[in-house]
Amino acid sequence: MYSIGKLAKQFGLSRGTLLHYDKLGLLSPSGRSAAGYRLYSEGDRARLKQICDYRDAGIGLDKIKTLLLSHGDSATLLQSHFHFLAEQITQLKQQQQRVLNLLQAPQMMAPDYIMSKQQWVAILRESGMTDDDMWLWHQAFERAQPEGHTRFLRSLGIEEDEIKHIKSRSS
Repeated sequence: MYSIGKLAKQFGLSRGTLLHYDKLGLLSPSGRSAAGYRLYSEGDRARLKQICDYRDAGIGLDKIKTLLLSHGDSATLLQSHFHFLAEQITQLKQQQQRVLNLLQAPQMMAPDYIMSKQQWVAILRESGMTDDDMWLWHQAFERAQPEGHTRFLRSLGIEEDEIKHIKSRSS
């Protein structure tokens, strides 16, 4: 059994955080000591690890409670969160590009930025592809992996209206 302090320390949390989790119904101690102190079991420790993993993924405490109650049927909620994060990443990349445009300093692009639409088109042109070839490429991508095609277009920083146009023309 673990005391509240010992368990909190293992996860780099404060005692107050564990008390808050108890108040929310996320993590309750399995028992009490003779002096009335909270005691946590290995099962409680495993549950706290799961809570911390979800928190590290950016999931809110209300959704974590739903996930913990789902008893293994968490895929839908996690997929929804994944798509939410993808949207946020796309929006942030677009904002980042706008700031660079305002600064007129494209060389400042973050190292984790993959490629811009202009860079991608230039590579395709250098490899001998015509506009018609590029549309055939989009059509094949859309048929094979419509969601992957959308994610790829977003990764290039393409605006949502243009993505809809490309996807509709590729269908």
